[in-house]
Amino acid sequence: MYLTKSAKSPFWQILFKNAKGKFTTKSTGKKLKSEALIFLTDFKSSIENPIETALHSKSLKEFEIEYLNVVSSIRSKSYKNAISYAFKILIDISGNIPLCQFNQAMAEKFINDIYERSKYSAALHYRTLKAAFEKAKQWDYISENPFRKFKLPRLPKHIPVFIEYRHLKKIIKVTRIKLLRDIYLTGYFSGLRLGELLNLRWDAVDFKNRFIKVENTNTFTTKNKKERIIPINESLYEILSSRYPKSKILNAGDYIFTRVKGVLLNTDYVSKSFKKAVRKAKLDDRIHFHTLRHSFASCLVQNGVSLYVVKELLGHQDITTTQIYAHIKSDNLIDAVKKLEPRVRKSNINKLRFLKTYPQNQI
Repeated sequence: MYLTKSAKSPFWQILFKNAKGKFTTKSTGKKLKSEALIFLTDFKSSIENPIETALHSKSLKEFEIEYLNVVSSIRSKSYKNAISYAFKILIDISGNIPLCQFNQAMAEKFINDIYERSKYSAALHYRTLKAAFEKAKQWDYISENPFRKFKLPRLPKHIPVFIEYRHLKKIIKVTRIKLLRDIYLTGYFSGLRLGELLNLRWDAVDFKNRFIKVENTNTFTTKNKKERIIPINESLYEILSSRYPKSKILNAGDYIFTRVKGVLLNTDYVSKSFKKAVRKAKLDDRIHFHTLRHSFASCLVQNGVSLYVVKELLGHQDITTTQIYAHIKSDNLIDAVKKLEPRVRKSNINKLRFLKTYPQNQI
């Protein structure tokens, strides 16, 4: 067992005989020979004393706790929940085994099993665990990330559901609580994510210049940590003005949408209330709160707004995410092509006359 270098990889490789007596290689993941030698020593020990190594290795649960402690200050609550849930499912299926024993075959089977039940859950778990195990590799708990060795099966792409204002009015009509009505309308006129909307404070609203600043705070981080400006139109201005405290002393850090001062409204309460209103209004059951964000974007695109402008308003990191709204332009394309019909017919008639006048071999 010794170190070797290959032109195919920048890392030092370990050349050794496997259990079947055949020579094989293992990457150290180290570019410096001094670091690779340390890795070689640990690797040799793990082969000679596999039981002892497993006993001293961190379990999946231990790593999850340590990983969460590190990312807690830089990640959103929803992302941390995604980490906890992904590890819970992983441990339920694979057992709380040592981190070093979790290999590619186990990772691939886990994702494929989830994919059969829910394609989008599989995608979320794949991204979440891939990032977590990459951190485990950086911390030298594992030599390779098992989730990097295979790709997630291709996800089906669906055109997002969106509603028009007339549909939203039906939802508003069956919603008795003004707070919820204001939240639904704000979602439609701003394109804010539910978490962004509920974490909105008065100091983020500029009534004079008419814009909302979506920003990261000590208690909230946007989905991709990207801050942005949302212009306030007349409808949104009326909603926010109606909620602005007139008699009470205003604390600029107070939440705009809340039932109890200083207490953040629960996202589940809002999303479930919205779903109940959708069903009560007898609208498409595929409509949920995030549909308001889709509707905001769809309405802009239908009115000729550039996808790049829509990208900035939505806070997307990549234009490819925004391109799901490109289908909305299809009606415009159909109308444009239809305008060619009379000219096409006329040109076809002229061509036929031309063909009758001159033999085919003379054209």
